[in-house]
Amino acid sequence: MDLAAEIGRSVRTSFHHHASSFRSTSDVRSINDNNDNETELQWAAIQRLPTFERLTDEQDNKGGGAISKSRVVDVTKLGALERHVFIEKLVKDIEGDNQRLLQKLKQRIDRVGLQLPTVEVRYQNLVVEAECEVVQGKPLPTLWTALKNILCAITQITGCKPQAYKLEILKGVSGIIKPSRMTLLLGPPGCGKTTFLQALAGKLNHSLKVRGETTYNGYKFSEFVPQKTSAYISQYDLHISELTVREALDFSARCQGVGNRADIMKEVSRREKQSGIVPEPDIDTYMKAISIEGLKNSLQTDYIMKILGLDICADTIVGDAMQRGISGGQKKRLTTGEMMISPARAFFMDEISTGLDSSTTFQIVTCLQQLTHVTDSTILVSLLQPTPETFALFDDIILMAEGKVVYHGPCNNVAEFFEQCGFRSPPRKGISDFLQEVVSRKDQAKYWYHEDQPYSYVTVDKFVNMFKDFHVGKKLDEELRQPFDKSECHKDALSFNIYSLRKWELLKACTAREWLLLKRNSFVHVFKSAQLVVVALVTMTVFSRTWMNIDDIHAKYYMASLFYTLIRLMTNGIAELSMTVFRLAVFYKQRDFYFYPAWAYSIPATILKIPFSLLDAFLWTSLTYYVIGYSPEPERFFKQIIILFLVHQVSISSFRLIASLVRTPSVAATIGLFSLIVMFLFGGFVIPKSSLPAWLEWGFWLSPLTYGEISASVNEFHAPRWQKVLSSNVTVGQQVLENRGLNFSDSFYWISIGALLGFWMVFNIGFTCALSYLKCMVLPFEPISISFQNVQYFVDTSKKMREQGFPPQRLQLLQDITGAFRPGILTALMGVSGAGKTTLMDVLSGRKTGGSIEGNIRIGGYPKVQETYARISGYCEQSDTHSLQITVGESVAYSAWLRLPAQIDRHTRSQFVKEVLQMIELDEIKDELVGIPGGSGISAEQRKRLTIASRACFKSIHNIHGRTDLRFRCQSSCYSYESCEKYCQYKEDCCMHNSPANSTGQFCQHCILTHLLLQGIPGVPKIKENYNPATWMLEVTGLSAEAQLAIDFARIYRGSHLCQKNSELVRELSFPEEGSKELHFSTRFPQNGWEQFKACLWKRHLSYWRSPRYNLGRLIFTAACLLLFGALLWQKGQKM
Repeated sequence: MDLAAEIGRSVRTSFHHHASSFRSTSDVRSINDNNDNETELQWAAIQRLPTFERLTDEQDNKGGGAISKSRVVDVTKLGALERHVFIEKLVKDIEGDNQRLLQKLKQRIDRVGLQLPTVEVRYQNLVVEAECEVVQGKPLPTLWTALKNILCAITQITGCKPQAYKLEILKGVSGIIKPSRMTLLLGPPGCGKTTFLQALAGKLNHSLKVRGETTYNGYKFSEFVPQKTSAYISQYDLHISELTVREALDFSARCQGVGNRADIMKEVSRREKQSGIVPEPDIDTYMKAISIEGLKNSLQTDYIMKILGLDICADTIVGDAMQRGISGGQKKRLTTGEMMISPARAFFMDEISTGLDSSTTFQIVTCLQQLTHVTDSTILVSLLQPTPETFALFDDIILMAEGKVVYHGPCNNVAEFFEQCGFRSPPRKGISDFLQEVVSRKDQAKYWYHEDQPYSYVTVDKFVNMFKDFHVGKKLDEELRQPFDKSECHKDALSFNIYSLRKWELLKACTAREWLLLKRNSFVHVFKSAQLVVVALVTMTVFSRTWMNIDDIHAKYYMASLFYTLIRLMTNGIAELSMTVFRLAVFYKQRDFYFYPAWAYSIPATILKIPFSLLDAFLWTSLTYYVIGYSPEPERFFKQIIILFLVHQVSISSFRLIASLVRTPSVAATIGLFSLIVMFLFGGFVIPKSSLPAWLEWGFWLSPLTYGEISASVNEFHAPRWQKVLSSNVTVGQQVLENRGLNFSDSFYWISIGALLGFWMVFNIGFTCALSYLKCMVLPFEPISISFQNVQYFVDTSKKMREQGFPPQRLQLLQDITGAFRPGILTALMGVSGAGKTTLMDVLSGRKTGGSIEGNIRIGGYPKVQETYARISGYCEQSDTHSLQITVGESVAYSAWLRLPAQIDRHTRSQFVKEVLQMIELDEIKDELVGIPGGSGISAEQRKRLTIASRACFKSIHNIHGRTDLRFRCQSSCYSYESCEKYCQYKEDCCMHNSPANSTGQFCQHCILTHLLLQGIPGVPKIKENYNPATWMLEVTGLSAEAQLAIDFARIYRGSHLCQKNSELVRELSFPEEGSKELHFSTRFPQNGWEQFKACLWKRHLSYWRSPRYNLGRLIFTAACLLLFGALLWQKGQKM
């Protein structure tokens, strides 16, 4: 059974405790004997069941203490509460109980002589290169450069090829990643770690050229499906924001299946039956539950949430920038859990610690280590900044630099290798920090320990050559020379099927998710229908039958009302553009991981919109049909409903197709608008068919609106009341249709219906095909302190939260928080994930717009006034939000322009901006575009530093930083903290989240108990040598540590001398100093309205000028409309 996924899919049953304390010892012994007999009889009954029932029924101990009962349960029908209770019983202490669970699973399999499949990954002479075009300088993407690129593309078609340069990302790397050994991947940003992981997982972009060989158990990628055999965990978090954490994991578990677990469980059960072995009930329940595929709610989901610490937010939506949801760290854990839940045997994890505190990272890596060692999995993890204790959990390490592997071998030998090269890690220096700095030119010299020899820079190539001569490198080279014996490969180690489930099961899973999303977005659909009703009511007053007669003149109004009806239903589907575009990123991720094929996504998206089309068609027709005064025959009423229903469906399908082809919101909106204009012009009403140029008549038949207009017109004007014969010997209806070029027979109604169905099918097939194949400091200021006393924060609980057991009135998130930040003091705010760090900083900075805040917050001894405080404070949030099309330097300059006082002249402001860029170490990239996260532009690490710089470029007295170490490697994190320390030297307050070991010493104060106080508490373990104090403090004050020690650290702190000292400090800072004045500004904003207008205009000008796709789209759209109108209306004005 694939225990990699066993870890992921935990099943649990409920256990109800029944015991009596009034029974005698002999009674209890007698009852226990009877229960033992009952248990044996029930197990014998289970063993006599058919195979499937035997694998789904399990004996469940029910009770506790001396007396217990048992029952037989069906593991496919476990409820949410049962699964929760079972997991809580199975895994109380995550690190200890998880290892015991895995060991029991392994022991059960070993006992019957089965062997778990393993995967050995080899890469030899692996080279990955990208072909780049050589340009002069580094031009920004403006409209002019875009036109130049178009001209270059045209010249390439004619055979003139531009100068190309092949950039090697990976340069001939070789090595072996073995099962049962957890490997750490280290290296500075840009060294090729992500490309390396993607190459091993078979996830490389097809535009890259790959040479060399990568094999799993001796099999090449062409011989199996690497994407299903391994799981690649990206550093970017892509999730559907409307789903909850549990729903996202359940969907992943359902689509990725159970792998070979069902076969292994069947074989284990068969052998145990033959040998008369009775397994432990809890282990048997767990193994059976995770072996059943297609379950809507998996026990594995509860298990993954438990070990990743996501159980506290299981029923919280993921959220996004516009919708509040889980935190950034929880999103990162969700990304990890989404792939850990799979039955893969090899895992490649890219920067899974982003957004996590050190204790949570340590806990997760510990679980991965247990998974590796007990179940023989193959795991390669890339981490930016592992602490020493996290580093110690790994068996092997791969150190990369400049696209090459500097060292690949046991962690125990890496220090020996670099000492042989002449470099030694100093005391109190984490080994991972040392390894990343020793290969960089900037930091290498300080680790040279041969005092009798002069230092000279050792290049990466020299390190690589020295590793080949090192005994670890020689051993690795010998192993690579010996090919893997395919006969030793377990039959279930590799996956040869693209998808894990049958087609029907995949369709059911995608349909269930789409239906759930439809319900979550019900407001949008209800609003659209309500909007349609309002417009219908207005339309009824415009085209009222009270003043419309049945004649040639008023027939034009009837024709206009029909056309407007079709337009209204056609434009009602335009919301599908944005909804589809925003979900494409998640779709592409899951498609490329082979969760499901494109048709399994497109069919539910199409079918589940049919009821809404029927509803909109019925609402419009029922409200307007008889009020406007269309033909009263009932069959014509229902025929119009059919027409509007199909037009609405065609509209939705066409916009979905456009979104899937273009995949860019702005361009999709432009093309969507252009397609509507084309359909309106060729629809037969704006320009009659008879007035179209002969060479453009084909456009009339290619417009879906044409067939809606034909069928609606034929349905109305072929009615009996329009059959009055005119003097020209034709009926009124025929005359009206003839004038519009729509004089078709009754049969054309059904022909048009068939044409609309054809358009609907073509658009949806095109949508499916597109999804399948497209790839997707010089300024003075006055220092001021901030103090806060008994701060409390409450939020109202929703009905759903109250049903889950939360307080009926308000939920308290902050409770009696007291503290102070002083000028010149760099403060670290620390705590495990979910402790309330971000909430506290949001409250202090005035970012909380909902809920209720209580307590006393003072600035310089005066009560806090948010309008004034916003002028003197800077808040760096966890998320980095910047304008994409301006450079780093321009971003900082824009912030300084709007935030610095008006009396600061332009030259001084420019010098200040330059100083900030140098201090935050952004001066070398000041001319680079910010770009899109995960795509073009600066890296995530540089983006975080830009966030800090943009808050540091004005007269901020208080600076509050939310997780500034996110995505920072150790050196960059240290540089960030050093910059903030320099900032504090200007007598500014600064409060930051958790810190690495080599940065902890830079903090003057920590907003939790000091280690001296903690070590004085009985039962608290002493800090180890070379241990990160920040990590140690988080570990000993965590919830699990409190539970094990039965200690309330908050209560101990309240009674400590340190608390009294801090309370005295807060009281002292709560009163203004003598001679001080309360802060007051004469204007609301630093700059006047004209300066604000100029700054915003300057920024928008640059953004628009550097958005060539948007600008070219508008220009092409305008030119196409001009040509189209000119061609259709050529010389029509002469005939008026």
